[in-house]
Amino acid sequence: MSQTPMKKIYLYTRFERFWHWAQAVLILFLLFTGLEVHGVYAIFGYEEAVELHNLAAWTWLILYIFIIFWEATTGEWKQYIPTTRKLVTVAMYYSIGIFRGDPHPVPKTERVKHNPLQRLTYLGIALVLVPLQIVTGILYYFYNDWAVLGIHMKLGTLAAVHMFGALMLLAFVIVHVYMTTTGHTIMAHIKAMISGWEEVPDTPEEKEA
Repeated sequence: MSQTPMKKIYLYTRFERFWHWAQAVLILFLLFTGLEVHGVYAIFGYEEAVELHNLAAWTWLILYIFIIFWEATTGEWKQYIPTTRKLVTVAMYYSIGIFRGDPHPVPKTERVKHNPLQRLTYLGIALVLVPLQIVTGILYYFYNDWAVLGIHMKLGTLAAVHMFGALMLLAFVIVHVYMTTTGHTIMAHIKAMISGWEEVPDTPEEKEA
């Protein structure tokens, strides 16, 4: 059986690659320091872990603002518009087809970088999970000012919600790393996020994904 011919397309800009890797490092570092703050282990010491966690959190917030601005001004936000077209097909591919060696039902193009399942996942993270971490993190940071601000909440409840969000991010990172190995070679997607160039099947593009 002949293999599908491949072609290279420039899919990820320099800034896109920068914020992708920067976010990955910051999320992992926040998880690492956050677990120490919760007493899971002792590496930096509690006070230094708190300071490092806060520094990473503010850095991520600033980066996230730049990402939103970039998405809005470049039109890249359109890549995340949810669609149900081929959603079930993509889900079936990842459940069954990928293990049979079937071709991906929604190949990447310059116009359509993400399949329907990715769009829903990334949009949910961007609009729900990340804001949840930002809001709970800021409330955590200003805990000593709650009385002045008129905030009435149990710190334990806030901590549980923040930890839940962190564990959801960790679950996403684990699945995301696994999904990067499902290209036509095990390192294809990783290389693309380093160079910007993605190898995709050389087939006619569909009008809509």
